[in-house]
Order: sequence, then C-alpha cells, then structure tokens
Amino acid sequence: MNVSLIPYIVLILMGAAWGLSIPLTKITVSTGYGQFGLIFWQFVVAAIVLGFVLVVRRKRPLFERKTILLFIVLALLGTIFPNSASYVATYYLPASFIAILIATVPMFSFPIAMLMGLEKKDFRRISGLFIGLLGVVILTAPEVSFPDRHLLIFIPLALLAPFFYAIEGNYVDKYGTAGQDPIQTFTGASILGTFMILPVTIFTGQWIDPFQPWPIENYTHIASSCCHAFAYCAYVWLVSRAGAVFTAQVAYFVTAWGVAWSILILGEETSRYLWLSVAFMFFGMFLVLPKNNRIKTTSNVRAH
Repeated sequence: MNVSLIPYIVLILMGAAWGLSIPLTKITVSTGYGQFGLIFWQFVVAAIVLGFVLVVRRKRPLFERKTILLFIVLALLGTIFPNSASYVATYYLPASFIAILIATVPMFSFPIAMLMGLEKKDFRRISGLFIGLLGVVILTAPEVSFPDRHLLIFIPLALLAPFFYAIEGNYVDKYGTAGQDPIQTFTGASILGTFMILPVTIFTGQWIDPFQPWPIENYTHIASSCCHAFAYCAYVWLVSRAGAVFTAQVAYFVTAWGVAWSILILGEETSRYLWLSVAFMFFGMFLVLPKNNRIKTTSNVRAH
C-alpha cells in the first residue's frame, strides 16, 4: 500500500469509530447516568481491552516519572475534561449536532500549534481548515435547528471537548509518547485515569453498579468505550507521524460519520445539504496535507 495513503485511511477509520460512539453515548446518557460514572467505566473497559492486547504482545505500560506525567495529561485532556462536558451536552443536544460541533477541533488546533511553535503560517493549510469549517456551516445553516431554543446555552459546553482534544493533540505532537507505542500509552492513561476519577465518582454519588440488571444502555456504553479506545490509539499513532493539525482533520470525519450513524441508529433528521457539507470537509482535509518528514513506517514511534 502507498504509505502516503495510510494517514487518510486511518483518519476515515478513526472517524467511523468516534462517530459511532456519539449516538451510542446519546443512548447511554438518556437514562440520566452521571458523567463521572460513565468516564470511570470507560477507563475500565479501555484498560481491560487494551491490557489484554498488551498481554498477547508481551508488553506493558511503563510507569516511570516521565510516562506517569504523560498518562496523567492524556487522561485529563483526552477523556476526563472533554467527556465531563460532552456527556452533559449530549444529554440535551441532538447527537448529530454534537457530531457537527466536534469538527471545530482543527479550528482550535491550528492556532494552538502556532503558539507552541509547531506550525507556521501556511495559506493552503489555513484555507483547508476554513473550507472544512464552511462544510460545517453548510451542514448546520439552513434546516438543522434546535428542538428548543433554550438549549443554545449548551453549545459552549459542547465546544469544550474539541478545545481539550486540540490541546492534547498538540501536546503529543510536541512532547511525544516517551518511547511507548499508542496501545501502551492509552492503556497507561486508562489505568491512571481510573484511579483519578474513582474518588470523584463516589463523592458525587454517580457510581454505576455493574452487578445490577443490565439495560441496553450499559451495553452501548461498553461499545462506545471500545470505539473510543481504538480511535484514541490510532489518534496518538497518527499525531506522531503527521502532526497535530493534520490529525485534527479527523474531526471532519467524525462529523460525517456521526451524523450518518445518528440517522441510522437514532432516526434523527438532518439537512439535505449533508453531502455538500461532506464534500467541503473532504476537500478541506486534502488541502491540509501531512508534513512529509513526519510520515513514518508503523515500526517507528516518535519519542523524546
């Protein structure tokens, strides 16, 4: 396979997985489960699934001073902070709209990358970002509306998730993963994240008892957690090879897949401008090409 195509294929698969997690999460939060309890079990599922993969590969996360800091940062920026906001917002907003808002990740990522010295001004790449944003505007503008106007107050809350994802992507881009592969990295972050969120879950009374009879919402949360684990590992892998700004283009695919999954699973209605929007998103993504010196073979992992 042409190596230059691999980043795009990974973007598509990541978008499909994360996009699927959006309507699944909508089903999960519809029962009123608290966000901290959901985050706890998301960490647990990821640690179990990815831990099994590491056992088969005869590897383990390395818990050293440098890696522990990495795990804490990724647990906070990649799951605890963004999901605390998005789970609440998803309860009130349509799943398709959450999928649309996630496409703002590149809008946050590019200026953060410039502030961190990771990117320079590039007219083509900036144009690609704004063309992708135009795709979001087309998708939301004419016919997609809120079921209730007072729900507009949850838009800033929903935007916190892409903001933290953008910071996280640039952090990995700048500091690397301390010599660990993506599965080791996310497993370590999930293990530490479990212990970090557990006291908050108990203190807030949001504990979810796994031994009670399981409604369908419990299964959808397991499925969405597995989707998140896969996509997150792919995200860390791609950031180390193509940079945070290119990888942030996954937000456009999450939007397209998220809207499509929401229609198929939840029966949500959307605008007839959907496919025109997707075309703009794809065109914008292809303008934001990977940096050639950052595309590496899968046998190498960038480390500092």
